[in-house]
Amino acid sequence: MLQTHFLPIRDDHPPSLAELANLSDEELMSSLNFGKSDALAVLFDRYHRLVLSVALRIVRDPGEAEDVMQIVFLDVFRAVGQFNPDKGTAKMWILQYAYHRSINRRQQLTARNFYHEGNGHGLKSVMPADISTLGNFALPELTLLLKQGLKTITARQRRVIEMASYDGRSMKEIAAITGDSLPNVRHHYYRGLQKLHAFITSAPKASSGSA
Repeated sequence: MLQTHFLPIRDDHPPSLAELANLSDEELMSSLNFGKSDALAVLFDRYHRLVLSVALRIVRDPGEAEDVMQIVFLDVFRAVGQFNPDKGTAKMWILQYAYHRSINRRQQLTARNFYHEGNGHGLKSVMPADISTLGNFALPELTLLLKQGLKTITARQRRVIEMASYDGRSMKEIAAITGDSLPNVRHHYYRGLQKLHAFITSAPKASSGSA
């Protein structure tokens, strides 16, 4: 007989949305497994930015990344019964879906020549995870601001950021490729991110009434 890996949920007193928000990730997975669909909304609130940042780093397009994010949480809903807390945390389980779905979408987009030069989805579409989680702008607006912000940083800072975000390279790998020292590479990366962050956060929000 299979042993359940979930915490018991009382049928006579199902948790409210406010109560769900105070549960651990594993307790939320248990609630979801026992039919409390509101638990998915709490998990989404906790992890959608992280899932989106993973998808952005891999598929490099805001619209495609949003689609991947929605699919990931649909996967979570459908496969919640397969989650085993003895084998890892709920966060890592969700991230596994995020990586697998993102890689699959990347392969599909590549097969369709989505990243072909001239289609508007080249290196300038890259969005570092440190920037992609800013919540004051919609993704299309944030993408435009990032393109503008990349023009305000030095060539070295931009190169390191693009190699880290677009190619997924570590600071050590970038240092080996560029011939620069590891401290310098880290300095260029974090200084560039600071400038991008300052540029984006200081930009005015687009007004719905603007021409």
